[in-house]
Amino acid sequence: MTLTTLWRFLLAVALTGAITMALLPKPPSVPIDSDKLQHMLAFGTLTLLAVLAYPRTPLHRIGERMSFLGAMIEVLQSIPSLHRDCDIMDWIADTAIIVAVLLIAAIVRRGRAAT
Repeated sequence: MTLTTLWRFLLAVALTGAITMALLPKPPSVPIDSDKLQHMLAFGTLTLLAVLAYPRTPLHRIGERMSFLGAMIEVLQSIPSLHRDCDIMDWIADTAIIVAVLLIAAIVRRGRAAT
């Protein structure tokens, strides 16, 4: 198993877990009380794993796909039977951490390309 394959497997597991938790009507409680912090931790992790899993993919493509995922989760949370809340501020928190992780990844990629 290559390292890229491992990162892709971990990304698939993390995506499955994050989407499942986001769409459960009553998700289990987690030790982090802040909803926005939970979003940022989830999407920061997903974005980092995506960067590692797809090292040749342009960062803006990873960003747009991660942000779209966050938006789609919010849209799906508006389904009444889920008893969840659709909150644009959650999507903004997701996108903010995605951008932050991608900026760090861009700096690291530039540093590696320069050496």
